Amino acid sequence: MRAITKQFVRENLLGLSLTLIGVGLLALAGVLYFGQHTYGQFALAEGAGLDGPDIDNLVRADQAYERIAKSVTPSIVAIQSTQVIKVQQSPFFSDPFFRQFFGDMFPQVPREQRERALGSGVIVSPDGYILTNNHVVAHATTIEVTMSDHRVLKGKVVGADPMTDVAVIKVDGKDLPTVPFGDSNNLHVGDTVMAFGNPFGLYFTVTRGTVSALGRAGGAGQIEQIQNFIQTDAAINPGNSGGALVNVRGQVIGINTAILSGGSGPGGEGGFIGIGFAIPVNMAKHVMEDLIKTGKVTRGWLGVEIGGLNDALAKQFNVPDTSGALVQNVTPDGPAEKAGLKAGDVIRKINGQFVENQDQLTAQITNLNPGSTVTLDILRDGKPMTIKATLGERPSNLGLRAGVGAAPSQGTLRGITVQNLTPAIRQQLGLPSQVHGVVISDIDPNCPAAQQGLGQGDVIESINRQPVNSVADFNRLAGEAKGNDTLLRVNHQGQSVFVVIQGSSGDDGGDQ
Repeated sequence: MRAITKQFVRENLLGLSLTLIGVGLLALAGVLYFGQHTYGQFALAEGAGLDGPDIDNLVRADQAYERIAKSVTPSIVAIQSTQVIKVQQSPFFSDPFFRQFFGDMFPQVPREQRERALGSGVIVSPDGYILTNNHVVAHATTIEVTMSDHRVLKGKVVGADPMTDVAVIKVDGKDLPTVPFGDSNNLHVGDTVMAFGNPFGLYFTVTRGTVSALGRAGGAGQIEQIQNFIQTDAAINPGNSGGALVNVRGQVIGINTAILSGGSGPGGEGGFIGIGFAIPVNMAKHVMEDLIKTGKVTRGWLGVEIGGLNDALAKQFNVPDTSGALVQNVTPDGPAEKAGLKAGDVIRKINGQFVENQDQLTAQITNLNPGSTVTLDILRDGKPMTIKATLGERPSNLGLRAGVGAAPSQGTLRGITVQNLTPAIRQQLGLPSQVHGVVISDIDPNCPAAQQGLGQGDVIESINRQPVNSVADFNRLAGEAKGNDTLLRVNHQGQSVFVVIQGSSGDDGGDQ
């Protein structure tokens, strides 16, 4: 029995061993087979690709975009600006309503707070002139410029123009890489463009898109007062401001300035949603040249108040469509009146270029030098006429739209934008009829007036004891408030209070 059992076990062990050996050999063969099969697939995937003339065209297009990026990127810079703000320890005690009861019973010790901003710029001359946005360097106390080769240079503001959001800064250098200017008047909807800059601190980023529209205005908030934007779907994000918008010839045709965003903050503090704006380079170039040459910008002035057309107005003035700018008022003894323009005329072309709307005409006029002669094609009662006008110089405090004004950038009241106190606004604010003045419609949160508690909806009744009954009064008196302390009487939440906006000796506006 034992012998049979031992023999049975030996036979079964032998069979089991042979079986395991066979299974192992089969498994090894399978691994080798499938391994070779899989390797062959991977090798095929790595080596395969589409071919043909159409694919070759796409490859050549990619190579062209790579060439543009390689050519332009060395001329792009990252700009980091630092602003020192003096704030009070207790904002509550600086409220004008509180101070009218307690005065200076509670002394306030100012403290310094540093704010940093990141933007972009474009080198436009070998000796270090850089074109950027005003809002990138506004109120900056220090500016650092990072080059594409990682050098960090100190920059200084040569000049800035809040009306177009253009600024020029300078670094010490020679033989710096530059990018050529194009002609933004030759842009067309559908053209391919590339945006260069430093979004969210990701240095030297390039995106690509198309020109979505031209002559845009109003869509990018209140950054500019002269608005004639290029709209693009090339991705522009915070930090891209001041960077270059470039055409397929590697020429700058715009300066990135703003976006529409899904975020709730002003100026598009959220992310890019496909709508970005750039300042046409022809406008930026004109401003830049004036700032470098004289430190200020001189602009052409026609001497008219203009508005847009809708279907009803077009019908009333016998105009075939809604393109053009409707002359609403003519300034007495101004260039337009001397040339023969009248209220009710519709300006359709300027120097042979079509006028789509009033903002486009404003931008074209202000982009010309005083003394320039312009040819205007107009419709008067439906009849075509041609008028030649010699432009004057635009007054520095002239509001672009009727009833709107802004304090000059070089003054104690800088950063304040106002509009006339209309019956509708009076009703909205709940103000009695005896309150007269201009209402603050926009205010820079970092300006001296904002630091004293002024904000949107406050009504400025007087400046240095002089009554303010209109935007014209505000423009005149604000223009005189330079350097010294300025006394305002302000209606703040229904209460009239006096507020002193402190100036400083040698105040040159704080921006330059």
